[in-house]
Amino acid sequence: MSPRVLLVNDDGPPGPQSPYIYGLYRHLTTNLRWDVKVVVPSSQKSWIGKAFHIQEITRGRYYYPKEPDGMGEVSSASRPLSEGEVAEWVLLDGTPATCTNIALHNLYPGTIDLVISGPNLGRNSSAALALSSGTIGAAMSSALSQIRSVAISYGTVLHTTPNELFGPANILSGQIIQYLWNNWGKDVGGMRNGEIDMYNVNVPMIMELLNPEGIDVHWTHMWRNSYGRLFKAILTPGATSTTRDVPNKGQDVVRQYPAQQSEPGGDVEGDVSRDEPATLVFKFSPDIQPLITPSLGSLPVGSDGWAIAKGHASVTPLRACFAHVDHDPAAIGPESLRILKL
Repeated sequence: MSPRVLLVNDDGPPGPQSPYIYGLYRHLTTNLRWDVKVVVPSSQKSWIGKAFHIQEITRGRYYYPKEPDGMGEVSSASRPLSEGEVAEWVLLDGTPATCTNIALHNLYPGTIDLVISGPNLGRNSSAALALSSGTIGAAMSSALSQIRSVAISYGTVLHTTPNELFGPANILSGQIIQYLWNNWGKDVGGMRNGEIDMYNVNVPMIMELLNPEGIDVHWTHMWRNSYGRLFKAILTPGATSTTRDVPNKGQDVVRQYPAQQSEPGGDVEGDVSRDEPATLVFKFSPDIQPLITPSLGSLPVGSDGWAIAKGHASVTPLRACFAHVDHDPAAIGPESLRILKL
């Protein structure tokens, strides 16, 4: 039986910052004939992880995508579809994880079998990127509501990515999602009936997708890596920048976004007067090249980072938790040995 699907992302509605969601939506609904609801952030939400905004009121609007690229009109009220419109989506002024939770528990309670988060513009391979990813955060939000979820990311390799790769990537993603849905893995530590909580999928956007045989798909584990400086100081007195260098969650490309696209109240200046020297002003401007262009020899064989570097798609089963370390007293010792002696 086909799943009833919720499609979310962290790139927002179709546009230059979100080029993939409409194509996957059309593939899922037209070719696979799945029932798909779409709830996405109203603007791009990179690097936000599984955050929720708990003080702001989350407001929504309706979105009506059209062929050929999904660009459409926004309405404050639900209305019948106009000529050329293919569906009614929901935009929420919130985080990706917020979109998932509101969709599952407020908009479509009890009617969703599977959450698909993505496709992300850029890879989400490795721990450093995954822990920052709004795409994975949205999928984890689903897993914590005990709903199956798959995060999908399209890794940018060519600049710019040829449009001809979009279709093959959507087809491959559909095949992977179908396989996972029909063969969902077991995990005795899973939160839902002993099942794996969620999967993280990365598809490299390379020309080999056009080959008749496509690209290989590997089961992988997550490459454990780290990052360094993510912010840089703005040293010019009074020069509070109007842009922030925000890479995609997939971290393949650094782009410029107006600071005004942050959440309401997110003024880059805060309470600092324009008349005072800006001594504690920073902008998000990470150096991500070591994360996306590591030497192949430095990558653990079988990891998601290794797979995408080799031109393979990766499928990584994940638990929706911060993993703990099993050490002998906690794992096998009696209760007396579990007491920490200071």
